[in-house]
Amino acid sequence: MRQIRQRMVFCMAIVLTLLMTACSNNSGQAKVAADAEADFRVVGSEKGEIKIPAHPTRVVGLSVVYPEFLQALGVTPIAVQNYQEEFPTYLEEPFKDTLKMGIAQTPNFEMILSANPDLILAPTWWSAKDYDQLSGIAPTILLPQRDDWRDELKDIAGVLGKTELAEKVIKDLEAQEAEAKQKLDDLVGNETVMYMMVMPGSFVLYGDQIDRGKFLHTTLGLEMIPNFPTKDPSLSISLEKLPEYNPDHIFLQLNNEDDAGVKKTYEDLLKSPLWKNMTAVKKNQVYTMAGKDWFNLGMSPLANRYAVDAVLQAFEGNSK
Repeated sequence: MRQIRQRMVFCMAIVLTLLMTACSNNSGQAKVAADAEADFRVVGSEKGEIKIPAHPTRVVGLSVVYPEFLQALGVTPIAVQNYQEEFPTYLEEPFKDTLKMGIAQTPNFEMILSANPDLILAPTWWSAKDYDQLSGIAPTILLPQRDDWRDELKDIAGVLGKTELAEKVIKDLEAQEAEAKQKLDDLVGNETVMYMMVMPGSFVLYGDQIDRGKFLHTTLGLEMIPNFPTKDPSLSISLEKLPEYNPDHIFLQLNNEDDAGVKKTYEDLLKSPLWKNMTAVKKNQVYTMAGKDWFNLGMSPLANRYAVDAVLQAFEGNSK
């Protein structure tokens, strides 16, 4: 009888041990599963809800402006589409290890794959047709088309969980612009300013209803030439028509410094007596801006921030 009791106690001990081990294993498995799930988030997109890494570190931003939004939010993209051969001055250092993929109607899928991204962000107007191929490489978030870059920045910030940072980026830029506007009012007063783009064989003048012109005349409060047609956001004109628009100051940009047609048009401009006789030229008040540095002006907080400083430096240098 005593031996039977001992055997029963021994068997119960084994059963308890097995139960405890099983519970321990289930608990461990549950913890692993919970930890794995915590490494992902579900976010909304134009394709519905998408599961993405909670903290993506290898991000591709398609379109030429998404990489700037990512950088403004503290995420350096691993690969970008680039219109200009070189990155703008303000991105040279942070993008020194970023892969350039060029620009085309269809993304370079092989290069994107080689970059081994863990997240792809793209505007729907650009990449909806390529969604299946892109999502086969990494979780891909298509975001809606926006009229204001601030809304685009907020969309991307929402995906990355950086909404508060996006608001700070916007407020900091607004404060910088307001301060610059006051300084420029003191430096320039009512003198007229014109933004002029050199294209192959022609020139484009910008009014206050479109990106670059709006930046100069609305954001920074610089005076427009009085005879610019109010109904037109921009004007494409020949060299012969240029003297009709004769401001005190000209911001001059080459659309693409690497384009042979643009270079030829610019060289012909500098040689022309019509150009040499303009007020801004005679007063040495022409400020040449690099196309790559002003390419995303009006579409990105980084481009705008750089341009604010460039405009201030131009006028402050001229006043000395």
